[in-house]
Amino acid sequence: MTAAPGAAERTRPDLPPVEVEHVSVRFGAITALSDVSFTVEPGTIHAIIGPNGAGKSTMFNVLSGVYKAAEGQVRFGDARLDQMRPFQIAGIGVARAFQNIALSGTQSVAENLMLGRHHLTKAGFIAAGLRLPRATREGKRHGERVAEIAEFLELGDKLHTPVGVLSYGDQKRVEVARALCTEPRLLLLDEPVAGMNAEETSRMAEAILEIRSALGISVVLVEHDMGMVMSLADRVTVLDFGRRIADGTPAEVQADPEVIRAYLGSGDDISPSETADAAAPGDHPSETPGMHS
Repeated sequence: MTAAPGAAERTRPDLPPVEVEHVSVRFGAITALSDVSFTVEPGTIHAIIGPNGAGKSTMFNVLSGVYKAAEGQVRFGDARLDQMRPFQIAGIGVARAFQNIALSGTQSVAENLMLGRHHLTKAGFIAAGLRLPRATREGKRHGERVAEIAEFLELGDKLHTPVGVLSYGDQKRVEVARALCTEPRLLLLDEPVAGMNAEETSRMAEAILEIRSALGISVVLVEHDMGMVMSLADRVTVLDFGRRIADGTPAEVQADPEVIRAYLGSGDDISPSETADAAAPGDHPSETPGMHS
């Protein structure tokens, strides 16, 4: 991993917590989230995990403005994310990298990353079209920043390569790089290593740690790879059937009996040895039976 652009090595002073307070989401008669609360402390990596159907994606869609909460609120400093539309949320420094790659395969890496700079552009369409000096200067600044972020994520030699010919792992890193190009204070990562092999997963995990430590921003991620989650996250919130069943450090969450039941089934279905293995904080979580939701 190359040196970070604008390295901070500490939490940004303008970074507020994310406060999720008693959030419920309903789709008709179905309750997807029920009275969920947790706090993402500034400058931390916070993971949201749970078995399939637990409500993780719904919670992520609330944070990014795609879904509206029926009850409760989500605060990011003075802003109420639950009352804002996605473009407004992006405007206050919240960026999301999607699970399913949403890039233009025919465009180059640089062109895809420049899309992340769009809301930061001040020169108007006419000024850009006429190549007026202010537009030219601004375009140069954005291009330099795109190159810095690409280099940071080890994509510098691929700036002019069409995204569609890149490996899957590189495409996922382009997705993250585009989110970083919006200059976020809060980065939402939706299953960042889904479909990656072991080497690609390791590189992405290293990148996420560098993003947090070097840029001083908060990171919230939903991820099924429990080994990665437990090695990266400062704090973990566990959902099951739309309810929060645990919230704490990785070690605390792994040892929580309700979390073990959610992943392994009821206590009647678990042998004493399985329970002990699942609860042991020192064990590698990806080797825990059933912990690949």
